[in-house]
Amino acid sequence: QVQLVESGGGLVQPGGSLRLSCAASGIIVSIYDMGWYRQTPGKQRELVAAITSGGSTNYVDFVKGRFTISRDNAKNTVYLQMISLKPEDTAVYYCNARRRGTYWGKGTLVTVSS
Repeated sequence: QVQLVESGGGLVQPGGSLRLSCAASGIIVSIYDMGWYRQTPGKQRELVAAITSGGSTNYVDFVKGRFTISRDNAKNTVYLQMISLKPEDTAVYYCNARRRGTYWGKGTLVTVSS
């Protein structure tokens, strides 16, 4: 059974930082394409950052230079380091794994507010 468990969300002031974690079980993250998505009420879930099985990373324009996706193969965990957070980054952040199938975590809420 595949499980993706996100953690690290919370309330942070504008300009602050958070690191999200996605702990995986039932899959090996190093052979999957992994991604972080986010969703706000009334909007579609959108890709934020991704890392391929080969280690290539890509980011949507609005997070470039602020967010970094990484992977710890020993811990079977994917991270999203977020700095210079803005109120518009407020969302539920979801971890995604894709290979032959697609798997989602349940999400972690990030709130950026003063």
